[in-house]
Amino acid sequence: MFSTHDVQNQTPPLEDVDGFALDTALIEGVRREGAAASIDELHRYGRLLTQPDMLALGFAANAHPPVFDSHDRTGHRIDVVEYHPSYHQLMALAVKEGLHASPWQSPGPGMHVTRAAKYYLHCQLEAGHGCPITMTFAAAPVLKRFKPDWHQKLMSRQYDGANRPWQQKPGLTLGMGMTEKQGGSDVRANETRALPLGDGSYELVGHKWFLSAPMSDGFLMLAQTPAGLSCFLVPRWWQGQKNAIEVQRLKDKLGNRSNASSEVELKGACGWLLGEEGKGVQTIIEMVSLTRFDCMLGSSGGQRQALLQAVHHARHRQAFGKRLVEQPVMAAVLADLQLEVEGSLAMSLRMARALDNASHPYEQLLLRLGTAAGKYWICKRTPQHAYEAMECLGGNGVMESFITARLYREAPINAIWEGSGNIQALDVLRALQKASECLDAWQRELDGAFGEHPLLAMAWRQLQHLLKADPLSQARRITELLALTLQGALLAKGAPGPVADAFIRSRLGEGGHSFGTLAGGTDVELLLRRAYGE
Repeated sequence: MFSTHDVQNQTPPLEDVDGFALDTALIEGVRREGAAASIDELHRYGRLLTQPDMLALGFAANAHPPVFDSHDRTGHRIDVVEYHPSYHQLMALAVKEGLHASPWQSPGPGMHVTRAAKYYLHCQLEAGHGCPITMTFAAAPVLKRFKPDWHQKLMSRQYDGANRPWQQKPGLTLGMGMTEKQGGSDVRANETRALPLGDGSYELVGHKWFLSAPMSDGFLMLAQTPAGLSCFLVPRWWQGQKNAIEVQRLKDKLGNRSNASSEVELKGACGWLLGEEGKGVQTIIEMVSLTRFDCMLGSSGGQRQALLQAVHHARHRQAFGKRLVEQPVMAAVLADLQLEVEGSLAMSLRMARALDNASHPYEQLLLRLGTAAGKYWICKRTPQHAYEAMECLGGNGVMESFITARLYREAPINAIWEGSGNIQALDVLRALQKASECLDAWQRELDGAFGEHPLLAMAWRQLQHLLKADPLSQARRITELLALTLQGALLAKGAPGPVADAFIRSRLGEGGHSFGTLAGGTDVELLLRRAYGE
């Protein structure tokens, strides 16, 4: 028997640790934004999510994507999507932990911040199943107003993935079907028709180009009535029988592969009107803000997990006589990746605090602008961030047996879902045009940071100039500056001085165009310690 070599200098698995304790920025942010009471709970959850059996669920759910069966063996139409058991286990965990509903179940100080921190940790385990969790979370306020019987079951912490009528289930999850072939994000171009049946229900005829999570118990859909675009709740089962929602095929997606996305035809599917006819967009506006918020959290979590894998690898791997983390070029890359996480997380948790205080007009203004600007910037930064982190692992980073490959495939999804970059930038302009006081609220968040950070003040003046000059052609730059100025100001007020200084100088001043090109004088060691909870 031949012995060709000893396996040496390979990085051990990152498991059996406390993911919350390793994240200094998260611990600080939770305390800063009003959820210090949840610290023990978050430590518990941080330990649970890094157990080897939990990590295995994420890999299994992606190695075995959903499979669609249109008919049973005797030719009856069934429209069933089968998921791997690991997917259902992940869903059950998320629901048990309240990620779909906890702030609505037990409203109170810091509840949205607590849920945000848990979601941010949870999506680092596996992102795909977060889609129906987010849609259920976002739809809850709408259903509370218009379908309280459904809302009550949405609040349950019992997950039931069985294919049976909603009345027979202890808890429910929701999907959404908004867009159609001819319109995409322009939902006012939808052609699906909804006809009243005279008993308070409607019959929908048409199609949906993207219907997310087709095995959910119900779907929020937009359809045309004589009064205009309207919002409906369309259950998967209707009066004890399969509703007339026919899946045409599942989407073969780059990322988010554990979760099914489908194309469907509505052949007389029945549903209930939510809100008034012709007021569909107004009905879903709060829901859209909440899904965008979760996109911010999901992408921030993706950044964090990618960075953590890179730092963990660099702390163990040696090259050219030193650990990678001790090599100045690598250390600069890792520190820069940490800076991105610092800004993304700070902005996301600030929006969570705004949700905790959403009855206050000032916080409403921040949310109106912040979820669009944050969704644009954080999600758009994530693909490049994921790539740089993946590169830190060398060839191992692109192997599907390492989570970095999955994180890279997942990274573009949130940037496109719920409105791509241009949609977010245009919505920012729309918000500023309809409510100019949004900008006043934004500036109030920045007040106090301009004195010590003149680059922030300069960026704010540039933003104001662009708004007066040619806002439509500069919509992306305006949105980018909104996000960067808020991130910088939040760090200036809540993070150690060297962190805020490095972020502001690298993003608004001397930094280069790729990660690892930091401004001179950056405290790299401090950032590396924060990246690994030291």
